[in-house]
Amino acid sequence: MSETKNDVVLAQTVSAVREAGAVLRERFGAVAGHRTREDLMRLLAANDEAALAVLRPRLEQLRPEARWVEEELDGGALPAGEWWVVDPAEGNVNHLHGLPEWAVTATLVRDNEPVLTAVHLPLTGQTYTATAGGGAHLDGQPLHVSGSADLGLSLVATSQARPDEDEQVVRRVGASIGAMLRAALVVRTSVPATLHLVDVAAGRVDAFWQFAGARADLLPGALLVTEAGGRVSDIEGKPWTPASEGFLAAAPGIHDAAAAALSR
Repeated sequence: MSETKNDVVLAQTVSAVREAGAVLRERFGAVAGHRTREDLMRLLAANDEAALAVLRPRLEQLRPEARWVEEELDGGALPAGEWWVVDPAEGNVNHLHGLPEWAVTATLVRDNEPVLTAVHLPLTGQTYTATAGGGAHLDGQPLHVSGSADLGLSLVATSQARPDEDEQVVRRVGASIGAMLRAALVVRTSVPATLHLVDVAAGRVDAFWQFAGARADLLPGALLVTEAGGRVSDIEGKPWTPASEGFLAAAPGIHDAAAAALSR
């Protein structure tokens, strides 16, 4: 896809995530009460369906040859070709609890490499965008990761990839938070991953890591951070792919130190 074509597709993608975001904004407000897990699942699904009713037809018309990832919690490598990786309500559980940390994301992926992404925050009206080789932007203004060179002076963050995580992953998460509490200045932990990653791209947070994780959690932020001048790898510092077991995105000056702290 040419640079000009990328720009056209990105502009239409931005329009789609903003329109879907407006739908979710209308649904946002008081805490949505639920007494059972089934109640919660129904509420989550209703938000997803409301946003997807806008997103899916717009994006499928935009790139009819691109296939659609049906489950946003899925991880692992995708088959070859183009795919839309979409989270219609990233941070959906926050939305239902009346918390502001949620977004709408859409990422076009080709052969497991993100080509372009749009992350819209409906409550602030902000939209983060990136194209492969074209830089990362917030509402048209270039983004740059921080210049931090000392992990001990850095603000770092992590997130829970999904509910009901494997016990081994839960233990790794706990150990990693302990390691970073000793190595970094301050550790933030909350969901969703994408909102930490836009902060890394914007230089507000110095590093983010996560074990396991869904493609829809990590691909948008991976492209944003890379295009903003950051480094993205697995936990050990090796190249990251959607099939990797861990994820690390950081300012170049602390990436190696963060990988070393997490790998102990």
